[in-house]
Amino acid sequence: MTTIDALGQPCPLPVIAAKKALKAAQKGETIVIVVDNEIAVQNLTKMAKALGHEVKSAPIGPNFEVTLTVSDPKTPAETADAGGLVVTISQGTLGHGDDKLGQNLLKAFIFSLIELEKAPEYLLFFNGGAYLTCEGSDSLKDLAALAERGTIIGTCGACLNYYGLTDKLKVGSPTNMLAIVTAMSQAKKLINV
Repeated sequence: MTTIDALGQPCPLPVIAAKKALKAAQKGETIVIVVDNEIAVQNLTKMAKALGHEVKSAPIGPNFEVTLTVSDPKTPAETADAGGLVVTISQGTLGHGDDKLGQNLLKAFIFSLIELEKAPEYLLFFNGGAYLTCEGSDSLKDLAALAERGTIIGTCGACLNYYGLTDKLKVGSPTNMLAIVTAMSQAKKLINV
């Protein structure tokens, strides 16, 4: 059995640690990940199910324990198109020029992500893009739909603090730059907006 202490680690770090442990595990092994928030439990559950592994979770005091039981790992052919798209958004507009047009284009871009056959694995927001996951954003409904499809949505915590948005986050969870860089570096496909 492998135990991963992910307490205090923002999304997507618990998921990344669990994926690494799964790669090294044999069929029948268990991996226990201890986290301190329900978003991490949901993200770990979605990831495990997508990869075909058994998953259970339980509250342990103020924290949570997620137990993965390794099943037959999916072959590379089975997982080659099973996600891997990471989208980063660092501003409130798409392209340069008229801001109103750029805002409308970005809203349409996010909506169009829902229509992809495979939803993005990660949708990561930083700098001015942080506003899109917060109260008052026109894209909250579309972002929630992506989250329901399994997309992990993270917003830079330092950016939320800088813009005074920490208490206004409405979809996804705060993350950090290391987690953003890690997700970007492991992406099969990467789109930067």
